[in-house]
Amino acid sequence: MPLSSSQQLRLLDDLRGRLQAVGYCAQSIEHLCSNAHEFLQYLRERGIALDAVQPANVAMFMRRQLQDYRHRHGRRPNNRKAWRTWCTDGVVQLLRFSRPPWPPVPLPRNRGEALAQTLCRDYRRWLADCRGLAASTIDGHLEETQRFLTWYIRQGGRDDRLRMSVRQIDQYLQLRSAGIRRTTLKLVSLRLASFLRFLHRAGHLSVDLSRSMIHPTLYEFENIPSILKPQEIEQILKTTRRGRSACGRRDFAILTLLARYGLRAGEIVRLALDDIDWRANTLVIRHTKVRGTTVLPLLPAVGEALLAYLQSGRPKTIAREVFIRTSAPRKGFGRGSSLHALVRRRMAAAGVWPTGKRGPHLFRHAHAVGLLRAAVPMKTISDLLGHRASRSTAVYLKLDSEELRTVALPLPIAGGAP
Repeated sequence: MPLSSSQQLRLLDDLRGRLQAVGYCAQSIEHLCSNAHEFLQYLRERGIALDAVQPANVAMFMRRQLQDYRHRHGRRPNNRKAWRTWCTDGVVQLLRFSRPPWPPVPLPRNRGEALAQTLCRDYRRWLADCRGLAASTIDGHLEETQRFLTWYIRQGGRDDRLRMSVRQIDQYLQLRSAGIRRTTLKLVSLRLASFLRFLHRAGHLSVDLSRSMIHPTLYEFENIPSILKPQEIEQILKTTRRGRSACGRRDFAILTLLARYGLRAGEIVRLALDDIDWRANTLVIRHTKVRGTTVLPLLPAVGEALLAYLQSGRPKTIAREVFIRTSAPRKGFGRGSSLHALVRRRMAAAGVWPTGKRGPHLFRHAHAVGLLRAAVPMKTISDLLGHRASRSTAVYLKLDSEELRTVALPLPIAGGAP
């Protein structure tokens, strides 16, 4: 049943309060609420309840808005993409606030899509309950599974029974191999094999097709990751520290955590205000990848950087994460990958251009090598880095080129002394 006028006003007031709480300015709030009010009026005219809204309803609303624009101005918008964003921001905010999650899972168009949605739901539960994987790892598995099932349905699998073959698996992997590295292709094949094992154990496939898969061969310590030199890290920190803006203070605190502790990007974005114990001078790091916690001493340099940001850089918000976006909505970063652009930008400003990847993990590699050169035991390094097994830490041994040179044998020279 559509909302009455009084219900619309109450909903818009609640939306206005929510937008204020996450840092939108007064002008943006009025614009977003105006968009939302127009959409609510559209729903009321057509007798559509708010909790029954589908993406198709939003598309029809935008089509009417475009017609109104052409009627008023006699032409289409110059930048249709920017205009669409301008007109739908308030609608998206309203729907996310009033009926999460948005966008909803699309309704299946055939029996194959209905089966795919059921399989993804059951597979997610199986990964969590039977394999005990972390939420981020499960998301990665489901992303590849949905991609594979979409491809499978397009190949003709539109009924409610699976008829997969080894040939189809090979075709899909050949398609996926275009434009990706061998290490990425192996990850894709391992995720696909996990899903095929689930299908067999759940009775959807009579044969375990994962046993017929041949994964790409990767040799141990095959790829040497990039690494930052100590002087390069100090140059990045020095350049970033010059910025006295809110963004500069935030970025300096993030980079200090990366450099002094070697934390994962995900551990930094999930760091909460309650994880800092100023009286005990400790920092609680939550390793969601291995589902554990580590209590680290709060180093003076880290404490000063955090304090400067919290006092003079962090915006007022109801969010409990330490690090907040500088633009509205003012909330924590969604995931660790959000820090990649930040790190690359700060390295470029400092004139540091390492070979290979240029993400937050460079600082983690450098921190591990520094501990190795300081003769810190491998078990201690594993604990500090939040590794479940020492084997995960052993990868950093290949980065310690200085120590490798001390044990390298001289090359023989033909006809002369080595």
